[in-house]
Amino acid sequence: MKIVALVLAGGAGTRLYPLTAEHAKPALPFANGYRICDFVLSNLVNSDISTIYVLAQYKPESLMKHIQTAWAPWLAESDGLIKVLLPRSNTLEGQFKGTADAVYQYLDVVQAHSPDIVAVFAADHIYRMDVRQMAEFHRSRKAAVSVSALAVPIERARSFGVLKTSAEGRVLEFREKPKHPASIPGDPAHAYASMGNYLFEPQLLERVLREARSRGEVDFGRDVLPRICKSEPVYAYDFAENRVPGLQEFEEQAYWRDVGTLSALAAAQQDAMGASPRFNLWNSRWPIRGEYDATEPSRTPVLDTEEVPLKAAAPWRGGRKDRHTDERVPTS
Repeated sequence: MKIVALVLAGGAGTRLYPLTAEHAKPALPFANGYRICDFVLSNLVNSDISTIYVLAQYKPESLMKHIQTAWAPWLAESDGLIKVLLPRSNTLEGQFKGTADAVYQYLDVVQAHSPDIVAVFAADHIYRMDVRQMAEFHRSRKAAVSVSALAVPIERARSFGVLKTSAEGRVLEFREKPKHPASIPGDPAHAYASMGNYLFEPQLLERVLREARSRGEVDFGRDVLPRICKSEPVYAYDFAENRVPGLQEFEEQAYWRDVGTLSALAAAQQDAMGASPRFNLWNSRWPIRGEYDATEPSRTPVLDTEEVPLKAAAPWRGGRKDRHTDERVPTS
């Protein structure tokens, strides 16, 4: 199954200012030399997806340098491809108007690969995921689109795109930040939040993007998906079903964080620290790849008697021991 991936990395990250004053959000350091974009890219390559295009727009220089130095040579050794794509100069104002418009501008590049599935993934989340398992789900449901979804407490769901589904997982409604989120069938305390990761059938993707162009629609979550889920087989893939090898007992299962604010980024960094972190950066069976800062220790030892913190990249993190409880998306 040939999968071509498009990674959406064009957002300005205004809620992370001043960190994003000179850098794109996906290029911001996370911890121990890793950058935010390294997590989605690692998930893709660990899932044997080696044709990757990163769609960038806002202050792309540091992101482009990171891809060119840390990722491109490594993928080239295994006959893979990773490339940063900027808005085409022949478009109105030379920019991406939204996530759907960004993919539309490079439909020809996708088509040249004749993929079986097109993956459109966000670049600014911290998590591990076997994308091939999602692709198997996609094929088993004969889906036109699959959306990775995380069960979140319903009182927190208003901050996300929310999927209303049938008991079988078919998406009946897709709403961005609804005032009254729909609950998961059989689980009134939780709602399905979109993780911003989509799998598309290539022909369907081309058709709906051309329709979107004619209708003035520019965004997947706000425009395209709410429209097509009424007529196309769109399914929610439950992220909790994804199994990544090498997780430790002390780690939080189905860990996923949106690091779109300063406090959320600091909380996720704290989650990666200590002897028993919620999210363990060191997993040889599902490694996080990308540029590594040689000044950091090669591995933080796991001790039974004392926590040895990893070095965070952000000086604003502070010393609160309970900071990892802020900005969390609890799963129960």
